[in-house]
Amino acid sequence: MKLLRRAARRPDTDPGQVALQARNVTFDWSDVALHWMPAEPVASHLISALNMLLPEGERMFCATYREALPFVKDEKLREDMLGFIGQESMHASTHEKVLGEVFAAHGIDPGPYVRQMEYLFRTTLGPRGGDDRVARQMLVERIAFIACLEHFFAWLGDWVLNADLEKFGADPRMADLFRWHGAEEVEHRNVAHDVAVYFGVGYVRRCASMILVFPIFLTLVVRGTRFLVQQDPELPDHGYPRLLTKVFGAMWRGALPGVPSLLVSALSTFQPGYNPDSVGSTAQSVAYLAKSPAARAAAS
Repeated sequence: MKLLRRAARRPDTDPGQVALQARNVTFDWSDVALHWMPAEPVASHLISALNMLLPEGERMFCATYREALPFVKDEKLREDMLGFIGQESMHASTHEKVLGEVFAAHGIDPGPYVRQMEYLFRTTLGPRGGDDRVARQMLVERIAFIACLEHFFAWLGDWVLNADLEKFGADPRMADLFRWHGAEEVEHRNVAHDVAVYFGVGYVRRCASMILVFPIFLTLVVRGTRFLVQQDPELPDHGYPRLLTKVFGAMWRGALPGVPSLLVSALSTFQPGYNPDSVGSTAQSVAYLAKSPAARAAAS
């Protein structure tokens, strides 16, 4: 029944191919509560952890695609990559503002976690030296890694567009932040897959990358959640077992996406003919972007 209700909320008219463009957004973060879903403080922290994780990851995406662009001769793919870079750059800068304007206002210092993300995405997953063959191979590995993460982000974008966060008292500004971002992830969901295919990422490499990326992504999000809980004076410092129990409870109540459905989504990439078209609705994402309060505020 939940799936039927979610599907029914999506517009029926598919707009077809859309030109990807970065949209300016304006948020007023004054007086946003740390528990921006008051009924679900742990779920608030888990989603908020993405504000610490995403900026460095998205900057790595942009740097990788800029490195890849000289090798791409397909003009349509080049256009999509440039649109993707523009959108991801805007996502990174917008989420980073939350760290300075929301976290800092509540005495949260995201520095230690952010520095870990900097090391992961700039050093561990950054460009490598060496001859042209080694550098090209490392570039392809990063492209495959990005394609896996972008599958998750499109899936999460579809989830947040359809989740009833308001029943948990969600602050409309924070809900809009993640729905604006999620809508653009659905909108450009094919780009990372198309780039990976263009660079020769086949079935075996795609599956191997997903086996690696899936647990890493979940681990980073849970680590970020624990990091925020530890600095939250209103919550006890749960160890991981108790924290995970609370996370699973929030999933059961619908405040977070469920791991089983996320696992099913990850396994869909193991289908030989996989492509991201079935993840979300372009029509729904474009419709939301047209009415997003932050996008409309920037346009006025």
